[in-house]
Amino acid sequence: MQTDDRQTELSERQQERIRQTVLDYMQDDRDFADVPVDENDPGRILFDPMTDGEAPWTGQTLRDAGAGPSVRPPEGGLADGTPDGDQKPEGPAADQRKLKRDVLIATYLFVALFLGTIAFLGYFHFVKADAYRSSSYNSKRQSVYAKKYQRGDIFSADGQLLATTKVDGEGQQTRSYPFGRLYAHVVGYSTRGSSAAESLASSYLMGAHINPLELAKNELSGTLTHGDNAYLTVRSDLQQAAYDALGDRDGAAVVLDVKTGKILAMVSRPDYDPNTVAQDWEKLTGDAESSVLVNRATQGKYPPGSTFKILTTLEYLREHPEEAEDFSFDCDSDYELGEYVIRCSKGISHGHVTLEEAFAKSCNGAYALIGTKLDTARLYELCEDVGYNRDFSIGLVYSRSSFELETAESTWDVLQTSIGQGRTLTTPLFNCMIAAAVANGGVMQTPYVLDRVENTYGQNVKTFSSAGSRRVMTAAEAETLGRMMRAVVTDGTGDEAEGEGFTVAGKTGSAEWAKGKETHAWFVGYAPYEDPEIAVCVLLEEGGTGGSAAAPAARRIFKAYFADK
Repeated sequence: MQTDDRQTELSERQQERIRQTVLDYMQDDRDFADVPVDENDPGRILFDPMTDGEAPWTGQTLRDAGAGPSVRPPEGGLADGTPDGDQKPEGPAADQRKLKRDVLIATYLFVALFLGTIAFLGYFHFVKADAYRSSSYNSKRQSVYAKKYQRGDIFSADGQLLATTKVDGEGQQTRSYPFGRLYAHVVGYSTRGSSAAESLASSYLMGAHINPLELAKNELSGTLTHGDNAYLTVRSDLQQAAYDALGDRDGAAVVLDVKTGKILAMVSRPDYDPNTVAQDWEKLTGDAESSVLVNRATQGKYPPGSTFKILTTLEYLREHPEEAEDFSFDCDSDYELGEYVIRCSKGISHGHVTLEEAFAKSCNGAYALIGTKLDTARLYELCEDVGYNRDFSIGLVYSRSSFELETAESTWDVLQTSIGQGRTLTTPLFNCMIAAAVANGGVMQTPYVLDRVENTYGQNVKTFSSAGSRRVMTAAEAETLGRMMRAVVTDGTGDEAEGEGFTVAGKTGSAEWAKGKETHAWFVGYAPYEDPEIAVCVLLEEGGTGGSAAAPAARRIFKAYFADK
């Protein structure tokens, strides 16, 4: 018995020394200085380091009470007397869990930021890199590429070389344009920045999709790598025909493939020689009146004149379909409404006309009357649906056509707008797009000029297409408008547009733009009427009437297209 008692005593003393050592450590460590103790028994702490338990705090701490003869938890369960598992303990273990949670949150945030960075770099590299490389604001980067690459060539759709780079014995590069002014506004220039196709395809022309080993070899040896080559949608025969059709008159001509949106020809006058842009820069930029560098086909904004009657007619057919079938008007050259007078071109009296005849003969009086019958809000909605006040992603610098008559501010505004005057302004390209939509059964294709890119070995790098299409009128509406446009050529103002071997549907226009100035001459149309393939728009600044000036110019373009058919 004495031996057992002795062993028990030794065991208790050993446990007491362990507890006292722990307690002393807790007193010395500031992290444990505020551990709560029992007021009535300073030696009894309410936090047991052996069980990680917790008891109700009575107000005293180890710092206040000092060490007692024993350290023991309350009887039963956790230190606060609750059954084991009913409450999560606080203390070092809880701190460790909080630390783990914070570390986990930080890890998730870091991973999210890392993945976001990778996603952005991928987007930049695969989606936006070409745009940034070709931007005129990124001249420093482009100068670096110029030391590595020989700028690629540009070709027409039928393989004519439109732009190339010559390298002399010292490695100096000179850009050359074999056709000079003919393609000035569609090919552009690459000195003093870049424009048109030179800008649109710059990231390809100053890069090369070839074997990486060949790239590395050229860079190590200091040999220039030939850039990729760009092929445009433009046909050389149609470009020459459009250029010749304008002659020495300022204006623009556009030819579109009605089904695909390909720009088959685009001419703007006045023009410039892209071979001498660097030498002529001050002169070119200093001539604000002529604006030689402006592409009038995509940037020039003009009153549409009677070509706008295509949309006036479309809205009238929608709002008053039954009335349109029986429409009639007696034209004596002047249409009077109160104090306002609308006069037909050249003071011509058209007599009794139906809607189709009024359209074919471009009777301003009849269309002024029609304008008074339209809901201006609905006309505004139609024009925006078709594409006024809208930007198009065509790859070239582009001005949006504008239509402002959202609500009728005056009777004069309504009369003027209905015949294509007033504040309505359109670009030649957009006017051609409207004609192409009629030809394409009411579907408008977004035009584009860059057809494909090939590397120097003729391997395809990328093929391009229209940025999209939209239905702007029903097929039935397009058919009706097409029939009326055909009557313009057969029995109206556009008879000079048709030639032997092809049928044309179109609309002429003579747009007033300044008092005392000759009107701008318009023609928009398509051919062949039975199965449309191309749409043509011709604008001649101060050209006179559309029928006598623009329609014959359009005929030259149609003739070139159908020459081999």
